[in-house]
Amino acid sequence: MAKKTPTQLARTLASVVDAPKLHAHYPVVPGSLTAHLQLRSGETFTGGSFGAASATVGETVFTTSLVGYPESMTDPSYRGQLLVFTQPLIGNYGVPRRTRDSYGLLKHFESERIQCSGVVVSDYATKYSHWNAVESLSEWCAREGVPAITGVDTRALVHILRGQGSTLGSLSAGAQPLDTASIAWVDPNADNLVAQASTDDIRVFNPAGDVHVALIDCGVKYNIIRSLCDQGARVSLVPWNHDIMANLSAYDGIFISNGPGSPTHCTETISQLRRAFAVYQRPIFGICMGNQLMGLAAGLNAYKLRFGNRGHNQPAVDLTNGKCVITSQNHGYALDDSVMPEGWARYYVNANDGSNEGIRHLEKPFRSVQFHPEAKGGPLDTGYLFGEFVDSVRAAKQAGLAATLSEDISASAQAATA
Repeated sequence: MAKKTPTQLARTLASVVDAPKLHAHYPVVPGSLTAHLQLRSGETFTGGSFGAASATVGETVFTTSLVGYPESMTDPSYRGQLLVFTQPLIGNYGVPRRTRDSYGLLKHFESERIQCSGVVVSDYATKYSHWNAVESLSEWCAREGVPAITGVDTRALVHILRGQGSTLGSLSAGAQPLDTASIAWVDPNADNLVAQASTDDIRVFNPAGDVHVALIDCGVKYNIIRSLCDQGARVSLVPWNHDIMANLSAYDGIFISNGPGSPTHCTETISQLRRAFAVYQRPIFGICMGNQLMGLAAGLNAYKLRFGNRGHNQPAVDLTNGKCVITSQNHGYALDDSVMPEGWARYYVNANDGSNEGIRHLEKPFRSVQFHPEAKGGPLDTGYLFGEFVDSVRAAKQAGLAATLSEDISASAQAATA
């Protein structure tokens, strides 16, 4: 047999296509509750339960973040997902107190509750130590009804997910795994998760701000609101399907947040943005889901990534200057930017897989990024984008730039007849 090259060998080792289905069992301390992670593709992992004694189904995804599990677990973008942490030790600094800042936002969480459907870790720390901790990760998960499993070979699990892509999974607590024939394998991405995560009412933050920004809530993280307020903006948080066209001139700028699931469900938001693009002259900015919705409104298509980009270590290259930044990301869909619509250009690109990381308009002040400049837990490389956005909003307001073309034309006509 011919000797394999290093590349051929690496591909062989990395392949899970022909491997037998994995059934891994972790010995549980006598008297402790057992938990089971069952993938729809047939693999099973048995370990210890440290969350709620319940069962759930979700899309099994992984994050490479080393820190920030309270922020990740409360990120609405993880709604409907079983969250696998590749960092081996989780829970060692417990769960912080629910302290609020001057804007009324929780300081240490990205929303009011745990958003992921379940938690999967290699090694849960039963004892925690941190000056700000008030409870254990186990107590938190149990209190909020979220099942969690420890003792999983997360390296093997991620190996599977990278090979076959993000997969539906069932996470249950009990002596025996569930009968696979009885599991309702419901794909959360088939639902409009944005509508579930969005606010129902308009909420105003930092009302004394000198510029007024409409923040379209697709499942917003609290630190996005905080970052805009810290820059001096008055923020009106509006529902995902809010009719922004009805009062467009009231906004000095428009911001579209992150959010869970597929962007294709948000047809109302896409329609609103498409109409705004045609007449609005002030700055528009989007993050994560906001990037995808702006892309769809501009004429691009979106596709599902094989296993997504989730973690705090994703490199993105700014195509305007060649600078590479390390970013926090959490998305399973991306824009197909192989052919850009007229008037639009690629803004950032992922240095790992070449996927889209942002778009920008060539003439109007519209741009968006796929990553999270507001990242809690870091990195902080791109936090300046909030300052740039609010500064551009402020400059447009100070320059007296009309909100829409129709207002600009009307003002010009009145001046001509005066």
